[in-house]
Amino acid sequence: MKNLVVRLLLIVSMSGALAANASAAGDILRANGVPSLAPMLENVTPAVVIVSTTQSASGPESLRFMDEDDLRRFFTDPSARGQQQRGVVRGMGSGVIVDADQGYIVTNNHVIANADAINVSLQDGREFKASLVGADPSTDVALLQIEADDLMALDFADIDRVRVGDYVVAVGNPFGVGQTVTQGIVSALGRGGLNNENYEDFIQTDAAINMGNSGGALVNLDGELIGINTAIISGSGTSAGIAFAVPVNMITAVMDQLEQYGEVRRGQLGVQIQDLTSAMDSALKTGASKGALVTSVMPGSAAEQAGLEVSDVIVAVDDQAVENGRDLRNIIGLMRVNQDVKLHIFRDGKAQTVSAVIGGAEPTVAANDAQPNRSLSDPVYLGAELRSLDQNAVASRNGLHGGVEVLSVEQGSPAWSAGLRPGDVIYEVNRSDVASLQDFNEAVADQSQVTALGVVRDNRRMLVIVS
Repeated sequence: MKNLVVRLLLIVSMSGALAANASAAGDILRANGVPSLAPMLENVTPAVVIVSTTQSASGPESLRFMDEDDLRRFFTDPSARGQQQRGVVRGMGSGVIVDADQGYIVTNNHVIANADAINVSLQDGREFKASLVGADPSTDVALLQIEADDLMALDFADIDRVRVGDYVVAVGNPFGVGQTVTQGIVSALGRGGLNNENYEDFIQTDAAINMGNSGGALVNLDGELIGINTAIISGSGTSAGIAFAVPVNMITAVMDQLEQYGEVRRGQLGVQIQDLTSAMDSALKTGASKGALVTSVMPGSAAEQAGLEVSDVIVAVDDQAVENGRDLRNIIGLMRVNQDVKLHIFRDGKAQTVSAVIGGAEPTVAANDAQPNRSLSDPVYLGAELRSLDQNAVASRNGLHGGVEVLSVEQGSPAWSAGLRPGDVIYEVNRSDVASLQDFNEAVADQSQVTALGVVRDNRRMLVIVS
C-alpha cells in the first residue's frame, strides 16, 4: 500500500511538472488541467491537407521495396499506388498551407512528381484542384496553389531555436487513412548524406511517420512549423523511429525562388572542396579547426574573382558557419545568382574575409586511399607513374622551378580516385616545394599524416588530397 501511495504521488508530481512545462510552451491544457495537445492542434490541423495525384499509366506498376538499410520515400497509398485502374495510377500524400491569402501549399516534390492532376482535400471536407507553382527535386520541395477562401496557414518557427530533445508533433495522412497526429522529439539536427546529389540539412525525429505522411507538418508545441516530413529509414516501409524533415529555413529559401521563377536558380561559387579534417589541418597548418578546404578554383568563377586560393579554408558565409563541405554546398546552393556575400576564410594560418558575387561551377568532393611504403627512386605512386619534370619544360609550366610529372594513372587506382590525371605536375607536398622525384618520395614517406599534393593542370593550380 505504501509503495502504491508513493507511485501515485510520483505520477501527480510528474503531471504537475509536465503541465508547467506545457504552459511555458503554449496553452496545451484542457480545462480540467490534464496536459493535452488538443488546444494547440486546433490551430494546426486545419492547415495540413491531403494531396492526391493521378498519372497516366501505360501498364501495371508495382511498388518496389528497398533493402533493410535503404532510405524509404513514403508518399503513396499502398491500396492505390502501384495499381493500374483504367490506365491511371493514383498517389496520395500530405501538404501544409503556408500562405492563406495566396493559397500556397508546400509538399514534397516526390509527392507530385510526374502527376497529370493534383487535388487537395482540406480538413473541413472541401476539395480543390491545385496548380503546381514550381518544384525542386534537389531539396524535395514543391509549391502548390489553390483558389479557396477561409484558409488557415501555419507560422514558421525560428529554426535556430530548435534543439535536440524538443517535443514535436507530426501531422499527415499515413496510409491514406485520413489526418493523423503523432508525437515525439527532435532526435538530431543537420542530418545529411542520404542522397549526396541533393541539398540536405534534415531534422531527424522519432515521431511515428509512415507512407502518406510525406509533405505533412512537423510542428513544435507552439504549433509553429519547423519542417515538412520527407523520408524514413525502414526495412518494412513503416515507422522505425528514424524519420527526416526538411527544415523551414530551407523551405523558405526554395519557396521564394519557386514563387518567382517556378524553379530554383542555384547560386554557385566555383570551387572544388573537401571536408577539413584534423589531419589535413595539421598537414597544411591552416589555422582552422573545421571548414571546407578549397582544393581547386575554377577559371573565371566567382571564387577566382573573389581571390580564393587553393588550400584556403572557408569557415563561414556571411553569418552562417561552415563546418564541412556539405554546409558550404547547402548555403551557396540556396543563394541567388549575383548575390553579394562575405566569405570568412583561413589562409596560411590567418583569418581573412573576402567578398564574392555568387555564380560559377558547383563544388565537388574528392576521396582517396592510403599509400604503400616506397623508395626514393620509386616512379609509381598509388597507381600513378611519375618522373621528375623535364627541366627544358619547366619555364612553360606556370612558373614552376621544378616538380614531378604524372605520366599515366591506372583507372580505378587510389591515385585515380584521389584525382590525379596524366599530364598533372606535382609541385608541392603539404605546402613544401618538391623539385624532383626524390624530393617527392621523401615528402610522402611519412604515412602518418594526410598528404596534400599541390598540382598544376592546364595552367591551373589545384589541391589533391591523399588520406
